[in-house]
Amino acid sequence: MKARKVILDSQGIDRSLTRIACEILEKNKGAEDLVLVGIRTGGMFLAERLREKISGMGEDRILVGILDITLYRDDLLTTDRKPRLGKTDIPFSLDNKKVVLVDDVLFTGRTTRAAMDALIDFGRPRLIQLAVLIDRGNRELPIRADFVGKNISSSLCDDVRVNLVELKERDEVIVSEA
Repeated sequence: MKARKVILDSQGIDRSLTRIACEILEKNKGAEDLVLVGIRTGGMFLAERLREKISGMGEDRILVGILDITLYRDDLLTTDRKPRLGKTDIPFSLDNKKVVLVDDVLFTGRTTRAAMDALIDFGRPRLIQLAVLIDRGNRELPIRADFVGKNISSSLCDDVRVNLVELKERDEVIVSEA
């Protein structure tokens, strides 16, 4: 049986997102030309929560998009699983915008690389920043998050799950050790 440990509960996730929202505004000197793009699935819910937090800080003009990276993955030909396409919804131009790409877990960096490739197909952002709730290390690509809710040490075999109330019954981050 795997040992399971809750590393963030609902309050911890909320505090982390509040801090990330503040850091996003501080680093970008406000919200001018700032957009959030959530990576489907967990990232899209976190992007919407970040928009709500930033709006609560007096910045009402934040746009949020949803990005599906399925066709940009580098493992499509090496897996037996059929890809499940989701909808990308970016109803605004990315040209000359400061894009904050939002995801739930940063691990190898391959999802982020695929997301950056996909974003470029939608325009030419001024810059792309990365916000993640969990950074679990073990990178395979030279990618680093600009905004991190919590850094954890994990082995390659550990299972890190971000459960969000939008998909599950509660907000929590669980690590199951191999």
